[in-house]
Amino acid sequence: MIAGIGVDVVDLARFERALSRTPRLRDRLFGADEQVVDGRPRPLRSLAGRFAAKEALIKALGGSDGVTWHDIAVVSGPQGDPDFRITGRLAALVEERGIARIHLSMSHDAGIAVAYVVVES
Repeated sequence: MIAGIGVDVVDLARFERALSRTPRLRDRLFGADEQVVDGRPRPLRSLAGRFAAKEALIKALGGSDGVTWHDIAVVSGPQGDPDFRITGRLAALVEERGIARIHLSMSHDAGIAVAYVVVES
């Protein structure tokens, strides 16, 4: 049964300005493994999609009391599809709410990144 749905859109230019103005923001939002792909810095559009995914997950769950950005990591699943690695307070919250599955879809085009999350109980 669907327990929640969340969607988030990130304007790439605005996201880039925020990262430029506050260089430490990248480390606050993303773990080291999220920031690098194949030994190189992950492209901005990809980081923006990951940020949108984190926001969409929080919306789908209905809140984020005590959760940190590092409790949510966007990773590649077995077939290369986007997935979440959930730890810390968020893992406890997911268990408390009886969430059995989390579905994630992400895309970027025309200056925006979007993520859509469905959680099932």
